Amino acid sequence: MKSREIDGMARYLILLGLLVGLFAHGWRHGIFNSYLGVLLPKALAEVPVVNSGSGFIPDWSRIKFRDMIMSSDGTVTYPTTQGNETRTWKAGQNIGEFMKLGDFEEAGFNIEKLNLSSIAQSLGLGKDLGTLKLSDFGVIKTQTVENLVKAIPNLSNLQITSVKPISDLFNRLGISTGGTIGNAVQQYQQQLSSIPIGKVLNLSEYQLASIPGIENASIDKFANWQDTIINEIPGLTDLPWSQFPSLPQPDLSFIGQVDLPLGEKEANRVRTISGSYQQGFNVPCHQNKCSHMEMSGYGAITGVQWISGKDQQVKGGFGLLQAVNGGREPTGRHPFGSSFKQVVWEIDESTGTVKTAMFFRFCKTIPFSGRTCTPYFIGPIPFIDYHEKDPIILGSPATLPG
Repeated sequence: MKSREIDGMARYLILLGLLVGLFAHGWRHGIFNSYLGVLLPKALAEVPVVNSGSGFIPDWSRIKFRDMIMSSDGTVTYPTTQGNETRTWKAGQNIGEFMKLGDFEEAGFNIEKLNLSSIAQSLGLGKDLGTLKLSDFGVIKTQTVENLVKAIPNLSNLQITSVKPISDLFNRLGISTGGTIGNAVQQYQQQLSSIPIGKVLNLSEYQLASIPGIENASIDKFANWQDTIINEIPGLTDLPWSQFPSLPQPDLSFIGQVDLPLGEKEANRVRTISGSYQQGFNVPCHQNKCSHMEMSGYGAITGVQWISGKDQQVKGGFGLLQAVNGGREPTGRHPFGSSFKQVVWEIDESTGTVKTAMFFRFCKTIPFSGRTCTPYFIGPIPFIDYHEKDPIILGSPATLPG
């Protein structure tokens, strides 16, 4: 065989080996898009990801509150109309242990539309909630009997003596237990609208099922549901986000590609696509340290910079809680909606890798003041990792610097 033919065969075998390796690697990680034979880059993910065909998105079916672990301790105190409120967390805790349902009220998940029965069914537990106590359902401790009747309308037609917690409550308050719950609520409205049952009863002494219909009432039917810690709703920290009533979808109209991860020697970067809701998302980095990932893509996307949130803080929050954390949050973007902020966190030029993180916020609706949220400062929680040439969803807004 001629030497040229031997060289050609060698090159062919090498190429074939590379293609086989790439195919096996891609098949293993599920990174082929819908067009047969087109191989897309693999994201080195801290969370499970799937490839949308336009960029990497979290695999919501494998993401839970329980898996979002804090890496450091923290505490914050802020004023409310009921006095100061303090939130404290420890390294190793998941965010479901200290974040409240109200923090996600406007995130588009509609968590509050869930009920205990639907959560149990999604987790494969059917309707078997028999082992739960009333105390396990955190929203109950602040409910009055009037609140319960509003949340579970069928209660009003039941005899007081048929619902043991309410019967016991009436006995302790000196209210007659004859007749229906609905009639008693009307007759003793002043008393029964001002006394939370958790202040009178030891809720751990009662089965959850002792209040008929409680498992089918959606969370938002109960008064003050926003103030309930996430892990005080049985099963919610284990529920995959894909099982939420709705899940915000990223805006795929603004997509780029990771071109160059650049480290801390970078300074005074002005063509940025990072920032905050309050300052916009083209906030320049007028500093001596502006680590970032540089983008490539169509037209003016090429060369823009997503600055590291470790290096740059921007204005965040709104309303009364805006002052928390000095009114600052790490710069970043919101390709997956307002529930959390995606922030560039670790940059390794030698491997061409960018690690991003999730940052969360606290929110409340305060009487006479309205809706208010802190800056996004609760984090970092590991999110998606990227390599050079990986596609990346940038989301809204699609504004580019001049």
